[in-house]
Amino acid sequence: MLSEPSAATVRATLPAVGAAIGEITERFYARLFAAHPELLRNLFNRGNQAAGTQRQALAGSIAAFATHLLDHPDQRPDALLSRIAHKHASLGVTPEQYDVVREHLFAAIAEVLGEAVTPQVAAAWDEVYWLMANALAAIEKRLYEESGGRPGLRPWEVVERVAETADVVTFRVRPVDGGPSVRGFRAGQYVSVGVALPDGARQIRQYSLSGAPGEPVRQFSVKRDGEVSRHLHARVHEGDILELSEPYGDLVLDGAAVGRPLLLASAGIGVTPMVAMLAALSADGHRAPVTVVHGDRSPADHALRTDHETYAAKLPDTAVHFFYERDAEPGTRSGFVDLADVPVHAGTRAYLCGPLPFMRAVRTQLIAKGVAPADIHYEVFGPDLWQAAA
Repeated sequence: MLSEPSAATVRATLPAVGAAIGEITERFYARLFAAHPELLRNLFNRGNQAAGTQRQALAGSIAAFATHLLDHPDQRPDALLSRIAHKHASLGVTPEQYDVVREHLFAAIAEVLGEAVTPQVAAAWDEVYWLMANALAAIEKRLYEESGGRPGLRPWEVVERVAETADVVTFRVRPVDGGPSVRGFRAGQYVSVGVALPDGARQIRQYSLSGAPGEPVRQFSVKRDGEVSRHLHARVHEGDILELSEPYGDLVLDGAAVGRPLLLASAGIGVTPMVAMLAALSADGHRAPVTVVHGDRSPADHALRTDHETYAAKLPDTAVHFFYERDAEPGTRSGFVDLADVPVHAGTRAYLCGPLPFMRAVRTQLIAKGVAPADIHYEVFGPDLWQAAA
């Protein structure tokens, strides 16, 4: 909870900070990488930094957290914090790194806002920062404990490489050390994959696990988009070694999904966690209705389509709706995903994954059909710009 004096100061200064947060985060990253260039080479996504999307996501999360503290002083924004903490844990972020971030973030705030940053203002925003940082560190500590206290990456061997489409490849991997302490994963989770690039940088990206939980060989599917994904497509084959984190991510089937109607909506490579969820539901004997929705450019671009259809068919009460922008086949639909004539059962719990405009559109349609906002869950590949645009 934010103290009353700090809450008053934050409320008074939030408009000014919010208006300048984009410039603040830009200067923050410039300062951080000047002092610690290894972070840009070996931890942060260079593509997102170049595009500015990571700055947008950071700005949005800070503004959202501060606003929540003011509007709901007795509650934590756990959904926001959980999503960030899972990403941090998959990267091996440590509590000490929050001190480094704080140093350069507050220096950037002082540079941008100048004399407006009085000792009172600095103290109030310092309180906001540490409420957020300490909450994240606590969640990350719990996640590390659940994974056996093994932050960071471990070696896995590629045992099979499967071309799903012209732009998507599935890698099946097993732990080099035999994996006696490898933790199982929950359908919908992802792993961080670390690679050494030709320029010497060590970059890390997250990929959803697209196979059924409990199988001895783990698999993830990669669309050729971005420098790490292109590297995996061009250079990684059977017998090669990759570094993988433990599984993380909070877009998972949990107790709230048991016995309830479900809707799994995806677009493009967002199909990957949905296939794993369907596999888990079929293995667990889920009998309530399941509505499967997917949008893609064409049937040929629909990665994991056979698995998508096969697992859906194993469930006793499933409706499948595939939308294709071109070359739609009999039994599928032409155009973008549109839920106008897709029946949605009362009490549905929905899971979404795909491009942000797709998820916003589907969420709006689901709410119009009576689905409670609290029952709509999503996963963003890359920086979470939903908060930045809120």
